[in-house]
Amino acid sequence: MNTDGKELAVWFQEQFSTLKNELGKVIVGQHEVVENALVAVAAGGHALLEGVPGLGKTLLVRALSQTLSLNFSRIQFTPDLMPADVTGTNILSELEGGQRNFSFRPGPVFTNILLADEINRATPKTQSALLEAMQESSVTVAGKRHPIEPPFWVLATQNPIEQEGTYPLPEAQLDRFFFKILVTYPSLEDLREIVDRTTGIETPQPQAVADKETLLKMQRIVREVRVAENVEDYALKLIVATHPGSPYAAADTQRYIRYGSSPRGAQSLILASKVFALLDGRYNVSREDVQRAAKPALRHRILLNFEAEADGIDSDQIIERLMDHVKRAEGEPITV
Repeated sequence: MNTDGKELAVWFQEQFSTLKNELGKVIVGQHEVVENALVAVAAGGHALLEGVPGLGKTLLVRALSQTLSLNFSRIQFTPDLMPADVTGTNILSELEGGQRNFSFRPGPVFTNILLADEINRATPKTQSALLEAMQESSVTVAGKRHPIEPPFWVLATQNPIEQEGTYPLPEAQLDRFFFKILVTYPSLEDLREIVDRTTGIETPQPQAVADKETLLKMQRIVREVRVAENVEDYALKLIVATHPGSPYAAADTQRYIRYGSSPRGAQSLILASKVFALLDGRYNVSREDVQRAAKPALRHRILLNFEAEADGIDSDQIIERLMDHVKRAEGEPITV
C-alpha cells in the first residue's frame, strides 16, 4: 500500500468510527446493524432493514440523517398511498394576469435520506414509484424527468411477521437494495440500557459529526480501493455458485435455489468488501472482506424454493454453504 492509500484508509476509518460512535449515543447495541447501515451509505447504496416493530429501525435512520447533516424525509407506506404521494405531481397554478400553468410540486422522495417505513404495506403500483428513484436518482412525471440531487439513499423497513395486508416486494425491487439488514431483539443488558436511557428525564440526541462533502469523499475513496484479480474471481465464483445449472453450482444450489443473484449482487459484494477493507486499515480487498459482505449483500437476492422452506433452510445458511463450496473448489481449508 502506498503512503497516500494508507492515509486515505486511516482517514476513512476515523470518519466511520466517529459516525458509528455518535449513532451509539441513541442506538443501544445492534453493532452489526449500525455498521452495515453505514457500510451501505458509504458505498452509496440503499438498504432494507427487516425486523419486528419497536427495535429502533426508524430511530436509526433518523439519527443517521442527523449525524450526517442531511435532509430527511419519511413516508409511512399504507395500502391507500398513491405514487404521486411519493414522487410529487403537477399542480395547476394561477399566475399574474389570470394566466394558468402546470408546475411540478416535488414529493418527499426529493431528499437525501428517505425512510420508506413498512414499504411492503403499499400496493405494487406505489412501490414501483421508487424504482426509478432508486436506480436513476430521478423521477419522471408527465413525461418530464426530474433529477434528485445527490447524495440520495432509500432506507426502507419491513416487518417479517405481520403478513396480512402486505404486498411482498418483487424481486426487481429487492435487487435494487444494496444490503438487506436483519434487525434482531436486544440482549438483556442492551434492553436494560435502552430502558434506562429512554425513561429518564433526558433522552440522548445525536449531533452532526459529518456533512455532505465528507460523505461524498468517503464514497470516492471506496471506489478507489483495489481488488486483486484472484479476490475478484473468488467473489464472482460465489455469485455464479448461486445460479442453478452453473458449472460452479453446489449441490445445495441445485436442491434449494430457484433463482440466484444478479450482477447487481456482484457489484454490491465488491463495493461492500472495499468498505470492510478500509475499516480494517487496508487499501486492498481480501477474501475475508468478501465473506464478511456476503450475507447482507446476497440474502435478498437468492430466491429459495419450497423444499428449502420445508427443510427449514434460509438464505444465510445457503450463503455459508456456498462460501465453503467455493473454498473447497479452490482447495482452501474450511474453518469452522
